[in-house]
Amino acid sequence: MANITKKVSWSSRGDDRGERTPLLNGAEEAKYNKQDIVRSRPKEIPHNEKLLSLKYESLDYDNSENQLFLEEERRMSHMPIAAGSGIPQIKCYLNGVKIPRVVRLKTLAIKVFGVICSVAGGLAVGKEGPMIHSGAVVAAGVSQGRSTSLKKDFKIFEYFRRDTEKRDFVSAGAAAGVSAAFGAPVGGVLFSLEEGASFWNQMLTWRIFFASMISTFTLNFFLSIYHGKPGQLSSPGLINFGRFDGDSVQYNLYEIPLFIIMGALGGMLGALFNVINYWLTIFRIRYVHRPCLQVMEAMLVAAVTATVSFAMIYFSNDCQPLGQDSTEEYPLQLFCADGEYNSMATAFFNTPERSVRSLFHNPPGTYNPITLGLFTLAYFFLAVWTYGLTVSAGVFIPSLLIGAAWGRLFGILLSYIASSQSIWADPGKYALIGAAAQLGGIVRMTLSLTVILVEATGNVTYGFPIMLVLMTAKIVGDYFIEGLYDIHIKLQSVPFLHWEAPPTSHWLTAREVMSSPVTCFNRVEKVGRIVDVLSNTSTIHNGFPVVVDTTDNDDEPGKICGLILRSQLIVLLKHKVFVERASSRLSQRRLQLKDFRDAYPRFPPIQSIHVSQDERECMMDLTEFMNPTPYTVPQETSLPRVFKLFRALGLRHLVVVDNENRVVGLVTRKDLARYHVGKDGLEELHLAQT
Repeated sequence: MANITKKVSWSSRGDDRGERTPLLNGAEEAKYNKQDIVRSRPKEIPHNEKLLSLKYESLDYDNSENQLFLEEERRMSHMPIAAGSGIPQIKCYLNGVKIPRVVRLKTLAIKVFGVICSVAGGLAVGKEGPMIHSGAVVAAGVSQGRSTSLKKDFKIFEYFRRDTEKRDFVSAGAAAGVSAAFGAPVGGVLFSLEEGASFWNQMLTWRIFFASMISTFTLNFFLSIYHGKPGQLSSPGLINFGRFDGDSVQYNLYEIPLFIIMGALGGMLGALFNVINYWLTIFRIRYVHRPCLQVMEAMLVAAVTATVSFAMIYFSNDCQPLGQDSTEEYPLQLFCADGEYNSMATAFFNTPERSVRSLFHNPPGTYNPITLGLFTLAYFFLAVWTYGLTVSAGVFIPSLLIGAAWGRLFGILLSYIASSQSIWADPGKYALIGAAAQLGGIVRMTLSLTVILVEATGNVTYGFPIMLVLMTAKIVGDYFIEGLYDIHIKLQSVPFLHWEAPPTSHWLTAREVMSSPVTCFNRVEKVGRIVDVLSNTSTIHNGFPVVVDTTDNDDEPGKICGLILRSQLIVLLKHKVFVERASSRLSQRRLQLKDFRDAYPRFPPIQSIHVSQDERECMMDLTEFMNPTPYTVPQETSLPRVFKLFRALGLRHLVVVDNENRVVGLVTRKDLARYHVGKDGLEELHLAQT
């Protein structure tokens, strides 16, 4: 184990302190000639991208149980504790990563304006992702009872001004966004559980479900006014795929293997989508990082999308007679004779959700197989190119549209090879299965996506086939590459913690993971030293163990007696919570938790706090403000156990102690993220070390 520490630079403890941002694989990785192993597989990030970004910090989901906190909890024990994307950004936030400006009012305004422009512009995008992000932003703002962007404080909900409560509200907001988009309140709850929230409990379940139901009710109320039927609360949601009725919902036992085959096909196509988008995003990170280039790329994609659409419509001869399809509200005649409409134009120039609905419910014979094949191929590559642009866009609807197109083509081909035409009379059900398979192959969702599709189509009968297809698509897709959201999280260098530790991490212990030496404070510390430590820009620490006053030997670590955060120290310095050195008499007013909550979440920088030379000689008593019971582990604790503690408890800092309870190191989220380099990543490092 000592050899590992010497050979791999990210295991070195020379200057690695606190929450620094070292290389994941280190500069010395090239010595082992294993770079071609990493670069040969698209599911691993190339060497230049394996960095943990400095702009991401962790959130304090673990409450600091200091004396102020415990006193308020005792006084307010009768008060109820309220519960509580960019989907990848919201997923990271709920995982415990502080994404800059992710839940700000400005982000909401730009998100709403951007999705209106991108959808109206005809790009291969969906509006469900921005709706989920918007719901999370609204929930985060409501929970704080104020707007830091508008500098307006309504003096309400002050109890919720901490990361733990804000996280739960964001979970509910994401679920409400799904519920409003698809008219699926249960699916919204399951989406927040499966894909969003990293921490869950029984109380949170019904509160998020209540928020989802209120979201659906509010949407229906305003839609009833918009449609001129006030009080008619039966709208299925903003994104409506229509209901399957009658014979179209029937399926037989011998069709189950066909559904499984479609699931496998969806998994492979989804993996292909993710691989191409991965390398395209790598190209954007390297070469399209300037704002002017990003705008030019968006304009280029819009121009190519319009050109391809018109070209395919012009050369298509799939003209269908009017009146054959009663589901088309606005048929397009483009390049067809009078009394006919163009099927290719219907697929391209309708809104994506309306195109999905037509593929689900149009009668047999409405689409030519060549039309479906060409549309699937063109829209697939347009969607791959579009996702990742600097525009507000979702991937749900484009994925469903691609899958519905090749799924309907699959059903048409079955009708050609089957001896009995009545068995395969309705290709719409295969369009539904194909849509589920394609979306599952891209985003790798199972439980929540099953319920969302069941609620969005009113089709409970197909619950089992949809679930079977999604599971197959996930298994097949995971064999090749990760899901799309996980890929983009990794590409953003976010210290995201997955559900489980790497499978080959049992040979590592907390000693190899921790950062050391650790900057500690005494229980009564000199103000000047606190200011100097917080002002040190070379190593930015956010948590400091508090130790019992050490002996004259500074090299000997002190015994742990608490943990205090940077944000708490800044508030204490701002309010001049000092102790006169001579008399040890408190010379300041008693602080309350309200003083800390008023500064949340934008705590002032240390550079904005003036401390005079005389005040630097004063002392600060941290006893009342530190968390006296921080989580600690022995240095022999295995990495999987450390990982479980972070994942289950939502920790930001974990103190590593020796047999005498002396601080020897500190484990942070970034320390763990360095070792979670992806599937089989640790095995490759082990090969390099041996």
